[in-house]
Amino acid sequence: MSNKFRNQEANAHGHGYLPGLAIDAVIFGFHDNQLKVLLLTYKNTGLFALPGGFVHDTEDVNEAARRVLFDRTGLTNIFLDQFYVFGDKSRHDTAPLKAIMAVRGVTPPDDHWLLKRFVSVGYYALVDFTKAIPTPDSISDSCDWFGLDNLPELMQDHNLIIKKALETLQANLDQKLIGFNLLTDDFTMGDLQSLYETILNKKLIRAAFQRKILGLGILERTAKKWTGGAHKAPYLYRFISEK
Repeated sequence: MSNKFRNQEANAHGHGYLPGLAIDAVIFGFHDNQLKVLLLTYKNTGLFALPGGFVHDTEDVNEAARRVLFDRTGLTNIFLDQFYVFGDKSRHDTAPLKAIMAVRGVTPPDDHWLLKRFVSVGYYALVDFTKAIPTPDSISDSCDWFGLDNLPELMQDHNLIIKKALETLQANLDQKLIGFNLLTDDFTMGDLQSLYETILNKKLIRAAFQRKILGLGILERTAKKWTGGAHKAPYLYRFISEK
């Protein structure tokens, strides 16, 4: 839901929005060797959901997705990619929307546009955890990070959306330069390997991983990480931006 939900509630016919089309965003962050996802909690309902929204009839779909991402994270220059369209009839469930609106004292008519069937375009976003500012919308209690191994049950098919996004992330790990978007500017080879192992959910052989990554020609070594000792300090790397 966008932070203009109040206007969307009152607009029973959905004027100004593309009918039947929604956006759901899986926003990944990496922190303390955990892959995390940003989730909303809706006030007084116990409902959890992915950040999402609707498409204004004056904007591109990708533009709408970036607007949703900015509203929830405060970030603009982030990696964002479409990964799937969710359109099964079984995903249509009016109960969560009615519960959210009831808490706000609204009883919508049965033909209210928000209660109609929506096809949702799935996006996954990769953000620097240290730079994102999680921001709830006007009907949310909170907007917080959740570890992938500690996800609550989400409304509608949002658990499935996260599963599909993770599968896409795993498949695109090298081609999309995932680490470039999830790590801080400077990092150790160990940091990068930890990220790969977390996403793939398996251990990697250190020497083989290092050969593979350096062979891609996408990193430059910057300095040694200060550890307070004179020896065995790991090197810091950064991605070569033009690559």
